[in-house]
Amino acid sequence: MAERSTAAVDVTANSGEKSLTAKAEKVTADGAKAENKADAHKDTERAENKNAAPEAQSPELHSGHKLARRYRLEECVTRLDGFSSWRAVDEKLRRAVGVHLLPADHPRARPVLAAARSAALLGDPRFVQVLDAVEENDLVYVVHEWLPDATELTAILAARPLEPHDAYQLVSQVSQAMTAAHREGLAHLRLNPGSVLRTETGQYRIRGLAVMAALRGITSENPQRTDTEAIGALLYAALTQRWPYENDAHGLSGLPKGVGLIAPDQVRAGIHRGLSDLTMRALVNDGATASRQEQPCTTPEELAKAVAAMPRVRPPEPSFAAPPSYQRTTYQQGAYGQPPRAGRPAAPPTPPPPPPLQSRTGKALKWGVSALLIAALGLGSWQLADTLLKKEHDNDNPPSSQSGHSNTDKKPVIKPLPISGATEFSPLDGPTGKNPQNAVDGDPGTAWITGQFFGWAEFGNRANRKDGSGIVVDLGSVKNVSDVHVDMYRPGQTTEILAAAPSASGNPSTLSDFPQRVSKSEKAGSSMDAKLKKPVRTRYLLIHVTALPPDGTGSGTQTGYRGGIAEIKVKGS
Repeated sequence: MAERSTAAVDVTANSGEKSLTAKAEKVTADGAKAENKADAHKDTERAENKNAAPEAQSPELHSGHKLARRYRLEECVTRLDGFSSWRAVDEKLRRAVGVHLLPADHPRARPVLAAARSAALLGDPRFVQVLDAVEENDLVYVVHEWLPDATELTAILAARPLEPHDAYQLVSQVSQAMTAAHREGLAHLRLNPGSVLRTETGQYRIRGLAVMAALRGITSENPQRTDTEAIGALLYAALTQRWPYENDAHGLSGLPKGVGLIAPDQVRAGIHRGLSDLTMRALVNDGATASRQEQPCTTPEELAKAVAAMPRVRPPEPSFAAPPSYQRTTYQQGAYGQPPRAGRPAAPPTPPPPPPLQSRTGKALKWGVSALLIAALGLGSWQLADTLLKKEHDNDNPPSSQSGHSNTDKKPVIKPLPISGATEFSPLDGPTGKNPQNAVDGDPGTAWITGQFFGWAEFGNRANRKDGSGIVVDLGSVKNVSDVHVDMYRPGQTTEILAAAPSASGNPSTLSDFPQRVSKSEKAGSSMDAKLKKPVRTRYLLIHVTALPPDGTGSGTQTGYRGGIAEIKVKGS
């Protein structure tokens, strides 16, 4: 049960939430509160699609069924509105995955496929990744990551509210992730405690981006505001262990009826004031809060900037248990300390021990030790005086330097080198991506991304792409390069780092212009580092990408490949 709660995509109705077929109700993006006429001041409506076709029948599949002779279904997690969700096993890679299944003629089959393929292209590790999206044999299925070691936020809040530092990390990471998603035109529309997971390292990951809303038929006229208010509801629940609306949802109690939306620090004592105000700015979208005249946050990007502007909430100091107090104990042996009984003679008193070393041998030993101490003291004084005399002599006669340099010459200081520009390396066929400056702008959330190539990892096996692609970094002048760090847009790219000759002028544009090797060609993970024992003198560096990883679309000769570079940092002197 714990594994199901932490890994399956939450597409079922949470506590207090009605299904899609309940036509009398419009639900918000978090799926837990009905729209009310009293909330007419809000400028957005978020509703599940009422015009959907009659409920389709979910495919009659069973445990042990295989999809594409690869994905073996293990356990059905959800069966609702004509689709089903399963925990499955990828027998090719021997790992657990999650699968959404629905008939190809389901009214939402096409939107689900489009949403899954768009989410797969994002490739942001802060989201649970879509691994495959296929239509096959009258079925549409979407395969996604399964995280058995992560914990659902619903389970965490069922036990206790979050500490201020944990709540700060939650709103910071989720708002930054949704900012990156909206930049690519993707919205979630169903953010709630069931769609946020916390890993063992304290990182938060979001599941169901775009796909969850497509499965449930949810749309919104203002998706950025919808997701921003959902993040505010998450922060409210994390601080108070209460849902910020009147209805109970997600295992949490709602607010008392008739009192309206009240600030978190009025619900529970000891709540961080800055986080409480930030929650109201995200939830109250038609004006500032009553306590502070600050503008509301209507987009995830505005909310992320508001979090960054707050004073950092530090983690609590570790607590140590106080040592137990010393307990004095008394020991009794025989009749010690007790009055003698009648008829029993008292024990004779114990004679005191003789003074130490009063014999002839003891006196000789004392005189011998004293003599040794005096000798040692004299020898130490003589050595100290000799050392001081030698140092004084050295100061009067300093040694001459044969090289003309002082002995106190310092090694060059290794520090980050400024990057004056970045261009795309595309010697034969024009650009492969857009915005190469994104790779050196200091923001890991932006990236230079290649186009999509089909059939082969080596840029579609195109002859005019035999030299690959990449980013050429201009340091402005010749520098001593000691360390290069590259954050990759997606793991699995075959990459090497090359350097131009110190005498290179202009903008080098061919492989022959980069004769110096900084790192060997290898398949990189999410990042790669090149630390040099001997610095390389150069002005231009080439981050050379020769093969791309699959992006999760297509199969066989139509498999899509895509890569890119998120950030480049160079150190040297």
